[in-house]
Amino acid sequence: MTSGVETAAPAPGVAGVRVPERSVRHDLRAVKIVLHRELIRFWRDKLRMVSGLIQPVLWLLVMGTGLSNLITSGGARGGVDLKTFIFPGVCAMSVMFTAMFSAGSIVWDREFGFLREMLVAPVSRSAIVVGKCIGGAFVATVQGAVIVALAGLAGVPYDPLLLLQLLGLMFVGAFALTGFGVMMAARIKTMQSFFGLMQMAMMPMMFLSGALYPLNGLPTWLTILTRFNPLTYAVDPLRQAVFAHLDVSPALERTFNPGVTWNGWVVPVWLEILIVLAMGFGLMGVAILEFRRAD
Repeated sequence: MTSGVETAAPAPGVAGVRVPERSVRHDLRAVKIVLHRELIRFWRDKLRMVSGLIQPVLWLLVMGTGLSNLITSGGARGGVDLKTFIFPGVCAMSVMFTAMFSAGSIVWDREFGFLREMLVAPVSRSAIVVGKCIGGAFVATVQGAVIVALAGLAGVPYDPLLLLQLLGLMFVGAFALTGFGVMMAARIKTMQSFFGLMQMAMMPMMFLSGALYPLNGLPTWLTILTRFNPLTYAVDPLRQAVFAHLDVSPALERTFNPGVTWNGWVVPVWLEILIVLAMGFGLMGVAILEFRRAD
């Protein structure tokens, strides 16, 4: 008779399986893998790359040119091309659409069973969400870089510092928007529901962000809505960066680049960036909690 617990020997011909312990190193590797997968999916989907550019280019070149001619004929434009004014908004719109649809791949993975395989992997679920948010933001910024390359068509100078500023600000905005999309996608079961909800959220965010019109002189109710819109604080730093590299009069600066105000106080750019980052990390945190409760 023997005492204690006996360990059964593995059956002949059966290989033992060792599950690695969770660690920060494995979680970082999981973030890298999810990010890499996002880049591969984006690069292979050429139709998605082209379709994601059509709408921003139409806003910039077609609508911007048409409205510029209309304002010029009325003698009310001054020294600012309307394409120059809406260029920062178009940059924000381009990353918004790409970031949101990048988050939609979560719903696609859930429908086809791949998400379950990711969730049962021996890595933290938070690593999956972080990789998804960073990957979606990076893909959206790459897509937005094409719009930045069209800056000359909008009368925006090709200043290296300005281009780097625009790309950095676009990444911050795309990170927050991807976090919002991932948070929404965590509980949605079908692609139809996701795209319907995203369309319902994106259009008001776009039109209430100041991307297409200045934020000064608006009715009180509309001013309040624009101040509660997260995209407002992503668009304004882009416009501030562009107008800092333009030679315009103070009067035109006040008209076309009034900034965001809270009860008469102009919100500084650094605070707007912090607001967008805080929203991004907050939304990502909510998405992590939802993924931890997911089956």
